[in-house]
Amino acid sequence: MQNQDSILRVAIPTPLRRLFDYLPANNTELPAVGSRVRVNFGRRDVIGVVIEIVDHSELPRHKLKAIVEVLDTTPILETSILKLNRWAAQYYQHPLGEAMQQAMPILLRQGKPAQPQSQRQYVLTTDADDTTLATLKRSPKQQLVYNQLQNASGPLSDAELRLHFSDHSYRAPLQKLIEKGLAVEQYQPLLPQGNPAPQPGPMLNAEQQTAVAAVVRTLGQSQCFLLDGVTGSGKTEVYLNIIEQVHAQQRQVLVLVPEIGLTPQLVDRFRRRLARPVVVMHSGLNDQERLNAWLAARDGDAGVIIGTRSAVFTPLKNTGLIIVDEEHDMSLKQQDGFRYHARDLAILRARELDVPVLLGSATPSLESLYNAQQGRSQILYLTQRAGDASPPQLHAIDLKGQPIQDGLSLRLRQAMTSHLERGRQVMLFLNRRGFAPVLMCHDCGWHARCSRCDAHMTLHRRVQRLRCHHCGSEQRLMSTCPTCKSEALVEVGHGTERLEETLVEMFPGYRILRIDRDSTRRKGELKDKLGQIKRGEAQILVGTQMLAKGHHFPGVTLVGILDADYGLFSADFRATERMAQMILQVAGRAGRAELPGEVFIQTHHPEHPLLRTLMTAGYAAFAAAALQERQQTELPPQSYLVLLRAEAVQSGEALSFLQQVRQRLTQYGVTEVQFFGPFPAPMERRAGRYRAQLLLQAPQRGPLQQLLSTCLPSLESLPQTRKVRWSVDVDPMEMF
Repeated sequence: MQNQDSILRVAIPTPLRRLFDYLPANNTELPAVGSRVRVNFGRRDVIGVVIEIVDHSELPRHKLKAIVEVLDTTPILETSILKLNRWAAQYYQHPLGEAMQQAMPILLRQGKPAQPQSQRQYVLTTDADDTTLATLKRSPKQQLVYNQLQNASGPLSDAELRLHFSDHSYRAPLQKLIEKGLAVEQYQPLLPQGNPAPQPGPMLNAEQQTAVAAVVRTLGQSQCFLLDGVTGSGKTEVYLNIIEQVHAQQRQVLVLVPEIGLTPQLVDRFRRRLARPVVVMHSGLNDQERLNAWLAARDGDAGVIIGTRSAVFTPLKNTGLIIVDEEHDMSLKQQDGFRYHARDLAILRARELDVPVLLGSATPSLESLYNAQQGRSQILYLTQRAGDASPPQLHAIDLKGQPIQDGLSLRLRQAMTSHLERGRQVMLFLNRRGFAPVLMCHDCGWHARCSRCDAHMTLHRRVQRLRCHHCGSEQRLMSTCPTCKSEALVEVGHGTERLEETLVEMFPGYRILRIDRDSTRRKGELKDKLGQIKRGEAQILVGTQMLAKGHHFPGVTLVGILDADYGLFSADFRATERMAQMILQVAGRAGRAELPGEVFIQTHHPEHPLLRTLMTAGYAAFAAAALQERQQTELPPQSYLVLLRAEAVQSGEALSFLQQVRQRLTQYGVTEVQFFGPFPAPMERRAGRYRAQLLLQAPQRGPLQQLLSTCLPSLESLPQTRKVRWSVDVDPMEMF
């Protein structure tokens, strides 16, 4: 029954850093903590979450509004999720009402009922005749959809088909398959389905068995593990074997992956191997599909939940294990709005639930290695590649004084020819899309620059456009220089599009496949291209980091990294770490089967100490040297950072605001915190706004948190606040 003296404290999605007090609605049951309520906020109704029920308020009771409606008869969010969100909002210095939005699918944020809907699925018929099947040869699109259904371990939903095809491009050919009697439409029950005949996995080697046993021994207790395994060492097999043991205890597993591009192949593999249902949580789902998966996880109907970073907030009925794959990947850190780090929250959540958390990577982050050194986690090593695969040989190509043809050295071209003539596949990595990063006038020196950013426009010659890769602005490619009207416009530098064009001329007779954001814009294109690579339909692969992460290409025996220097002299202190991780991630694509692999790294600085250490002694030695360098410079993980960012339409306003912020912060006299700046951002003008930064550093988290918690609410009253946008980034991963 309702307590007449009760006051509800509600988290509302607003930038204000506080809870809001409301009275219970008349003649209704008192909503439970964790339930959604509809409340009047200003001139509109919004959906909030009840965080506390108290018997007093700072405002007189007659000034409090009553809630409009109680939306849930039972809590929509369990106590552990509320606690996780409250901690995260406090630590990352973000309004709790906005942070709570991450814990709910969009339909729940809109006030819709927490009810699943049946899901339409498609499956091939078993009585198709040969004559009908033969008609697919005249319809490539129907054949692609047919192949996708045929290769699946079970029926596919619309959400799963959208992962493999662009937008809704599968629908028309799918409808034709249904009309021909080759496929049928069915409706999935409300509960996700498991695999009635899971496939057995390969025999584990000694290192894999040791890793599995170590984690299984800690099921039911809090323990953090770092699975440090070289590329191709079978980390996923370790995950699957542990998950089988967790499922034997009728408990659930949460698996976080950094990017949606890695999700389809992982989901397919898990569903083939596991008997319990596997659901997916990522931005590729529509609103109802995401709600269905969320409810299946919350109610215990899903055995495995695979998702990107926001899935860390997914409620689970009976958690047994949390896995963070590619734990070093920066995509696990939200870079705008609520700037949380999913890996760190996964560790916290596992500790609160008394379950183990397993962080996996071939190139662990320096933070995770440092935590292991401090005894906060246990390292498990996988030093051998699975099966008969051997690690690739690394070669540095010193570009100084060497003739370069369209970005390719003679030595690399010779190696490519040798591997191609033996029927092998070659992969070239260049983390720069487009045709050329700069368009310049040869006569007057004019450069094509973005009108909204301090950056050059990138030439995309196939579409005859100049594009800014920072703000998205674009314009048509001009034929003459806008300054001197000369026609002597030259392309400076190389992107993946230009490299692809060069290779067509340089290696006639070989099929070239380019994978970057431009060539995989439509949904399903990435999946389709990866399938072509695995089937050996392309011999030369060109791509950005999209091509380098987590893919298994057994036919690739040579990898060429065209520019390894981008991270050696950056203003961002994490650049060398990211460079090393990317080099080894890319190198790991070579020689993953029985054929030996080679990696050629083009650089103008082969003598750089960190690069030399990486190539001669491996990532462990590189990480040790990098950690020592961080210790000498007192940078994370030896210290802790907070980056205050501000941006404004007028030049100087962001700097002026942050100067006021610094003056306000220094008044609190927290001597352990050092201030650097404010100063213009490395790219001061972006998307038409001028940006500035103020960096805070301290040897411990406590002083930083104390200072921010005390002073941030007061910053909202500074005179310049209305002229700027400002944000707080705790533990920033990027300094730009």
